[in-house]
Amino acid sequence: MKNSRIKKLVLVALLLSGEQHTAAAASATVTGPAAFALAAVVAEHAPLIRFQRRVIARLFDGKTIFLNANIAIRAESVVCRVSNVDITARTCDLTFRTNKRTVQGRHANEIYATIVTAGVGSEGTAGSMVESVSKLVCTINPHEIKQKAGGGADCTFETGQ
Repeated sequence: MKNSRIKKLVLVALLLSGEQHTAAAASATVTGPAAFALAAVVAEHAPLIRFQRRVIARLFDGKTIFLNANIAIRAESVVCRVSNVDITARTCDLTFRTNKRTVQGRHANEIYATIVTAGVGSEGTAGSMVESVSKLVCTINPHEIKQKAGGGADCTFETGQ
């Protein structure tokens, strides 16, 4: 009888501990340099027209662009994994509305590091660190960026998926 009671208590404890690890999605907003960097590294792989991709790349290189239209970069999810066992393993899965891209190596490292810079907390699994965001929407305003007053880039996303 005592043994079955202990088993039941252990089962309840395991069920309750599983609930603690379930994270709720939290909305976040980032602006300025971190938002611009996040938009730039995701835009390189996003299904944008070539002109928009070039505009963002030139702005990120510090070159003035004469464009008054905003550019929106959207991703359904960005999930990056960096191994802390195999230190050469770096991958990011970028899911857009119309397609999915997987990047590795330096490009994955850039995205991973930029997500960290944007303030997203790391999740860990055995042997790897994971950074992820979902429902990413970044708006770039080239005219405002050209004024060099710290504005012109805004990103919203959800964390804790």
